[in-house]
Amino acid sequence: MAAAYTVAELEAWNERILILARQFGLDPYPQEFEICDHEQMLGYMVYSGMPSHYPHWSYGKSYEKLKTLYDYGMSGLPYEMVINSDPSIAYLMRDNTLLLQVLTIAHVYGHNDFFKNNFTFRSGRAEFTIETFKAHADRVRKYVEDPSIGREKVERLLDAAHALSLQCRRNLAVRKQTPDEQIDQRLADSRPAADPFQTIHRRPDYAPPDLNRVPLYPEADILLFIRDHNPQLSDWEKDLLTIVHEEAQYFIPQIETKIMNEGWASYWHKRIVEALKLPQGMHLEFMVRHNQVLSPAANSLNPYHLGMKVWEAIERRWDHPTPEEEKQSGPKTKSGRAKLFEAREVERDVSFLRRYLTEELVRELNLFEHQSRGGDRVVSRVADDENWQAIKETLIRNVGMGTVPTIQIDNADYNNNRALFLKHAHDGRDLQLEYADKTLQYLHQLWGREVALETEINGKKSLLCFTEDKLSIKPLHST
Repeated sequence: MAAAYTVAELEAWNERILILARQFGLDPYPQEFEICDHEQMLGYMVYSGMPSHYPHWSYGKSYEKLKTLYDYGMSGLPYEMVINSDPSIAYLMRDNTLLLQVLTIAHVYGHNDFFKNNFTFRSGRAEFTIETFKAHADRVRKYVEDPSIGREKVERLLDAAHALSLQCRRNLAVRKQTPDEQIDQRLADSRPAADPFQTIHRRPDYAPPDLNRVPLYPEADILLFIRDHNPQLSDWEKDLLTIVHEEAQYFIPQIETKIMNEGWASYWHKRIVEALKLPQGMHLEFMVRHNQVLSPAANSLNPYHLGMKVWEAIERRWDHPTPEEEKQSGPKTKSGRAKLFEAREVERDVSFLRRYLTEELVRELNLFEHQSRGGDRVVSRVADDENWQAIKETLIRNVGMGTVPTIQIDNADYNNNRALFLKHAHDGRDLQLEYADKTLQYLHQLWGREVALETEINGKKSLLCFTEDKLSIKPLHST
């Protein structure tokens, strides 16, 4: 079916939308659009929108699954995809109506502005995104085509690296200390605290730190640690670990700002499209499409809906605070619009919800908790005076990287046998043992020796140990 618009029409609408976006104060990268069909969009979805990506069997599996669901009408496709690059690249579905293209172009500029200006994305180099992914793809294909390495070895290592790729530092805006800085910090930490009454107190014993311990401080970047401390790895294996880690770093900020980012793009597409003063027929379709995007989900949170509601509440509270709000936080010194741009720059989902998801919003959104009991899902908390804060805290624990266990390497010479000892920062949620088993197996593959993970299972400290072929679980201090 031929689209009822021309490329020239889309270019004209894009020009109008960009003018309005800048008038509203948005500051996007230069934007490029590509129109694609549903099969191309499926491919871009599998490769996270990248024009070039390294091959791996899991991507083909994902493509076949998505295509089957789409062909049988069990799943739709996104209206667009946007890449955090400079210039930014976005893909538009060819079969979209003209109004849907206008809406998604406006939505894209919201994402583009967020990528450029939110602090979590500043550790990356957007101008090198496309070239970096292409270079990664070229290097992986070179190893696949090398007769001494081949596809089987490459994919086996990538399987393990993919399983551990999100076990890395989460706040990339905090600079990681260099080895020399860690030594200085360890020496400073070991010194006794200053005592203003030291002349009358006995001098405390000073035990110098063990500077030969590896790592000196718990290490979150597991793939990089293995790359740097497993002498059995060849250069191509180390390079693959680097590639997987670097690509994970591209996605971490997007995971950490999903609610903010989608809400921001939705907030601005609504205002931009309304300012276009569309013909009546297009405006009616816009209202339908906008409500489809923003409609609350039945069994889960819609990040578009939640994010936009919080952004709108911020603007209202700073422009028209109630007497109670002014009493709680004092008079507002800036406009709602200025506050929006400030929050867009300095927050991520966890801090965004902690600061701006109010009791009023929790109730307006009808948030509640549910749990599994006897095989059924039952409501365990509703947003009343007693429970709204607990519901908010549960939500905060489950956004961004909150659903990924925090695990760090504590000792690379456990039991003086080069076993790798890790600690799980238990937050009340036990590890799923079937996933822990497989992940520790991959970790053992990469490290080449025994790995041990300290965690809690049903309230008891336990040690998960993976040796050559199996996982064992034992109390942490058993003899």
